[in-house]
Amino acid sequence: MRSLSEIETAAKRASKAVGFSWGTAEEVGKSIRQLELFGLQGIKNLNQYYKDKTTKKFEDLNLINKKNVASLEAYCPIILGISFLDQVKSLENLQTINFKNIAYPIIFLSFLSRASEISGKKIHARIDQNEILLNLNVNIFSSFLNQEFPEFANEIEIKFINNQDNFTDTEWNSLYKLAENTFVEESESLKQGAAGAGLTDND
Repeated sequence: MRSLSEIETAAKRASKAVGFSWGTAEEVGKSIRQLELFGLQGIKNLNQYYKDKTTKKFEDLNLINKKNVASLEAYCPIILGISFLDQVKSLENLQTINFKNIAYPIIFLSFLSRASEISGKKIHARIDQNEILLNLNVNIFSSFLNQEFPEFANEIEIKFINNQDNFTDTEWNSLYKLAENTFVEESESLKQGAAGAGLTDND
């Protein structure tokens, strides 16, 4: 079994070999490593994308807007992902962002996962009819389950989820009141014991 370090290094070097800068290649390495860590097919999809790049022209999107439509065959998922990382702080103010025609969306997904960590917010992504929740780059929940990710997505919708508690004030207050039962006022003997050796120390 290949280590995550081997996966990251191979993805980085392969990305440089197909023409990306070292800076971009390093970002690809990190993202493919993360996909494999989550049990998703990063290496497989990156391999196929680089094979397709030899015969197909993919569009670079450097400035992301609320609605984005590729004029060529499809957006490059790598440049799109890096642009999203670079602009994530301003993009989260848009709440909802739409993309049409994206190649190898699973590669873009890895950058979205990292963007979730940077923004400090969960990101909900809908890839055509499949729902995905990106949780601060800690895990990914997906309705794809055992399905393979498609090589092409007609539409991706991104939503930033504002942080909020999953419980009511009543539920919190009830649990906190129970927790208060562990707050015991210190006796004099406890205070002396906590102070260290004190008077019983033999020099």
